[in-house]
Amino acid sequence: MDSSRGVSERTLLLLLACVQFTHIMDFMVMMPLGPQLMRELNISAAAFGNIISAFGIAAGLAGLAMAPFADRFDRKKLLLFCYAGFTLGTLVCGLSHSPAMLMAARAMCGAFGGISSAALLTIVADVVPAERRAHGMGIIMTAFSVAAALGVPLGLMMAQWWKWEAPFLVVAGVGAIVWSLSAWLLPPVRGHLGRVDVDHRQDFLRLLKDGNAWTGIALMMICVMGHFMVIPYLSPYLVGNVGLAEKHLFLVYLVGGIVTIFTGPFVGRMADRHGRFLVFTIMITIACTVVYHLSTSGPLPLWHTLLNAALFFIFASGRFIPAQATISLAVPPARRGAYMSLVSCARDLASGATAAIGGAIVVKGAGGEIQHFDRLGLIAISLSLLSIAVFRQVKMAE
Repeated sequence: MDSSRGVSERTLLLLLACVQFTHIMDFMVMMPLGPQLMRELNISAAAFGNIISAFGIAAGLAGLAMAPFADRFDRKKLLLFCYAGFTLGTLVCGLSHSPAMLMAARAMCGAFGGISSAALLTIVADVVPAERRAHGMGIIMTAFSVAAALGVPLGLMMAQWWKWEAPFLVVAGVGAIVWSLSAWLLPPVRGHLGRVDVDHRQDFLRLLKDGNAWTGIALMMICVMGHFMVIPYLSPYLVGNVGLAEKHLFLVYLVGGIVTIFTGPFVGRMADRHGRFLVFTIMITIACTVVYHLSTSGPLPLWHTLLNAALFFIFASGRFIPAQATISLAVPPARRGAYMSLVSCARDLASGATAAIGGAIVVKGAGGEIQHFDRLGLIAISLSLLSIAVFRQVKMAE
């Protein structure tokens, strides 16, 4: 990395976390807007589901298409180009007045957002040394916490005060500011371009033949599947089965987001200090206990539900900090851009497929309760335990 601007590592990570915040905010705010969108655009639940899936499918396909070329560019230029496309797509979401236009805008956000997210994580892996990698990833993942704690509740309030378009217009405005700061402050990241006489096609083929790289991709997919088996249906389950009032649903995001703002970087430091595998195993063990309790409990008081939510955010979401750090170390830096594009593609496709599998298992009862959610919990626990064994198989290329 060219450090001519004198940007500190922490400043760079905070700036990249702001980029990730807009990615996550754009993605997360869509789902709770469902009832309002279906009413104002006069679309069915199935049509709304298709609009949601357009993001993930486009992200997965774009990541797959970009993977062979990702290591041919300065990471900064690739990030800025794709982040500009993502921000423009978010603006188009806010200007959409038909289901078809909104679906096209969501696909645009997914395509550019998926690549820019992969480029962002690649920059972290290139810039932060291996011994501090988990801490760096922890700072980036606080973007999820801030989006959940502040972004989603504020986005919902804006949609209620004005129109559903408001959150997207605000995110696009924030994205434009963050893009400008990134263009100004981020130094070039092109150390991976130092090799000469490289056949990039052959290099990519060697990556595809790298068994350790595929083990890292498998780890990401299993982690995502263990998480997304319950995530899409958690809110209706809490309302329909646990007895959480719909007006209090935002508190789940608020409490979970606030606690992980502090615990995310701490988990990263512990992973760097005591070993990524040990911390990952602890996170998975506690997460499985929390998921089992969540998926089998009956009605609970509000304080108990929020405590469960906080524990779920800390441990179930926190697993990705040591996992992402380990995955980023599975290939040499020169192939990391292509590899992280493949990882991003696998992550997006795995989340979409898992949500579809979960939808085929759960059933909404006559009284609004979600039936068979306990089965999702058991599948999530099984996949999470499997991820420990897969994590153990990932070898460090640095």
